[in-house]
Amino acid sequence: MNKIRCCFAYLMLIFLSCILYSCEDKIFEVPNTPSNGSELFDAFWVKMNTNYVYWDIDSTDWDKIYDTYKPKFENLDITQSSDLTQAAQYFQEITKGLIDSHFSISFINPLIPRYTIFPALARKQSNPGFHQHINYYEMDTTYLDDDYQVATSYSTSYGPVTLLSGTIENRFLFFSCTGFALYELYNSNTPNPVQKTLNAFFSKLSNLPDNIKGIIIDVRGNQGGDLGDLNFFVGHFVDRPLHFGYTQTKSSNGRLNFTPWINAYVNPEPDGKKIDIPIIILADIYSASMAEAVVMAFKVFPKCTFIGETTWGATGPLIETDVYNAGQFTVEGFFNVTTASCKFKYLDGRIYEGIGFPPDITVPFNENITINKKDTQLEKAISVLK
Repeated sequence: MNKIRCCFAYLMLIFLSCILYSCEDKIFEVPNTPSNGSELFDAFWVKMNTNYVYWDIDSTDWDKIYDTYKPKFENLDITQSSDLTQAAQYFQEITKGLIDSHFSISFINPLIPRYTIFPALARKQSNPGFHQHINYYEMDTTYLDDDYQVATSYSTSYGPVTLLSGTIENRFLFFSCTGFALYELYNSNTPNPVQKTLNAFFSKLSNLPDNIKGIIIDVRGNQGGDLGDLNFFVGHFVDRPLHFGYTQTKSSNGRLNFTPWINAYVNPEPDGKKIDIPIIILADIYSASMAEAVVMAFKVFPKCTFIGETTWGATGPLIETDVYNAGQFTVEGFFNVTTASCKFKYLDGRIYEGIGFPPDITVPFNENITINKKDTQLEKAISVLK
């Protein structure tokens, strides 16, 4: 996996003019296209200084980074592949502790092609509980009743998406998706199998048969996608706005200049209906970004239980570049930087960025799962509903 697909899309604001040097006091110009190592470092440091939304809680000493690495970059000739490779190694050192789990640097310079820095992935790979990405839907069809539906679409803005929907033991409604591009596919003018699967699920959800005693929503391995799916999908489960947290972004270029916290809601769909039966949501270490927002929104439901593993920890939304004064930027000719547009704080007042949202019932990944085709996390969900 080269890069987690965030809402993991590249959607942020670009600053190309005079910006702050230190926290508030000094100002200098940053060239659009750096011509030497010093300008390359300045362009990155300044834009991070203004665009990064976690400076009030991140432990990285950004001023110390300047003092330490500015002289190192001054000695680099960035027209040489070896020196640009050294610069990339410095950027990896500089960013290794950033808590933004969306954060990545993707190099676009031909002297260092196909090179990506992704600190959150590097950290997680060193964790004892780290495991490979699993497509659970391939084994979970064995748990579903025979009339289940599975649909895959490759033509989305966020990569391939597979849906699996049906019932288990004719008692529990089941739905899983590997990525969030549901609204896009549902409203596409080009017919696709996802539309049929979604219609079947939403139809059953709005008219729950008496035999359905619980619902299982599975976002394991789901690395995010379209933020609009939050209302589109979860909005089918509510009949009024659901308050599930707060967002905050930058108010100006000052490093510590933030807006007030603003309530975050899931708004109901026109045919949304209050669901009052038990809901189990399954998520794992690869559930990221929009998938985490879905988990946290469902956890507000009084009859919801989260089973599985602590999520990825990329909770800060990525929003269109013309919406917020923060987020993604480009250092022309060298790299693109992906970083959250705003912070998200859950209803409990905690920020789970870089930490991940913890399950109510932890069921660790089973190393033998791909051999035995036995989904212990789904089996736990079924047992809890019984």
